[in-house]
Amino acid sequence: MKRIIAAALAATALAGPALADIETREAQGSVAEVMDRLEAAVTEAGATVFARVDHGGGAEQAGMTLADSQLLIFGNPQLGTPVMQEDPQAGLYLPLKMLAYDDGSGQVFVAWEEPEETFDDLAVDDDLEAIEKMEDALENFAKAAAGS
Repeated sequence: MKRIIAAALAATALAGPALADIETREAQGSVAEVMDRLEAAVTEAGATVFARVDHGGGAEQAGMTLADSQLLIFGNPQLGTPVMQEDPQAGLYLPLKMLAYDDGSGQVFVAWEEPEETFDDLAVDDDLEAIEKMEDALENFAKAAAGS
C-alpha cells in the first residue's frame, strides 16, 4: 500500500511540470467563433491547416456530453523542418496545435503548448530560431483568436 501511495505521489509530482507548459488566454465569443478567428490568422500567416477536430461533436456522437471544445492542427515546414532536423522525434509534437474550449461555465479559452518547453526533453537547441518563431506565432495566433 505504501508503494502505491508513493508511486501516486511521484506521478503527481512529475505531472506538474508538464501542465506548466500549457499557456491559456481568455477569449471572446463562442468556441466556433474563436476557432474561425484562429484558423483565419493561421492561414493569413501562410501556415497550412491540417485539421480542425471537434471534440464536443465527437463526444455527442458517442452519446456523451462534453463542453464545446475544438482543436486546430497546423504547421509550416519552414519552422518545423529545422526542429526535426535536430531531432526527428520532434515529429511527435508537430504539427502545432491550439485548443479552444468552453470551461463549462460559458467562458471560452485558447490553449497551446510552449514549443521551447515541449521540445525540452529532445536533442533540440533551446536557442533554435525556428522555436522562437513558433512561440511568437502561437502568441500572435492566440491574440487573434481571443479577439484581443
